[in-house]
Amino acid sequence: MAESEERESFSEILNESEVNEDDEEEVTAAEVLERLEQAWLNEKFAPELLESKVELVECMLDQIKEMEENLKEAEKGDLAGSLHRLEIQRIRYVISSYLKIRLKKIEKYAFHIMEPSLDKTDYISHLSAEEHVYAKEYCKNVEDLLKSLALDHMPPNLSSLDKKKSVPQPNLDSYLFMKVLQPQDQVELDPDDQPADLEVGAQHLVRYSVIAPLLEKGAVALI
Repeated sequence: MAESEERESFSEILNESEVNEDDEEEVTAAEVLERLEQAWLNEKFAPELLESKVELVECMLDQIKEMEENLKEAEKGDLAGSLHRLEIQRIRYVISSYLKIRLKKIEKYAFHIMEPSLDKTDYISHLSAEEHVYAKEYCKNVEDLLKSLALDHMPPNLSSLDKKKSVPQPNLDSYLFMKVLQPQDQVELDPDDQPADLEVGAQHLVRYSVIAPLLEKGAVALI
């Protein structure tokens, strides 16, 4: 069976069940998977920590558990069952990679994330409940470690460093590729160029800070 045929078959299985993602919208498991894969790519390429999509992760884990129960009834050596198990492993990889990427960002930018400021994004709201606990504990452990290394006894010019200026921060002006998902009128992609209309499917190399608001509302995707 060709890979495209196998994925189509797997999608049909996912489409058989509907997921009540919230009180207002019912989506198929295949649609949840598509959203999760895009969230993974966006998180992978974005320089900053994006809003958590843990509800998609939890939904897909539930679906995987249900599908694995169904596959137990498949005959040993059944090709379709084997291919579906491989696809389940692929989804598990996406989930694992997505969560690891977020944890690395939290560790790298922990103090930047946990220090509220009027001049930056409220990153705390981007954290899941578990990530928030992890970020707080991570900051505390780092601060305790620095204190144990006698940071308070260092010369004044070192011990009085401004934490907000000295901690790592994401480079929001980095350039990356994005794809347009929803048409946009008169978007200024570069301060030196005239605003342009963005057509669905178009791809552009732009500064992240320019398209961050469009990414947040799902009008574009990172590639």
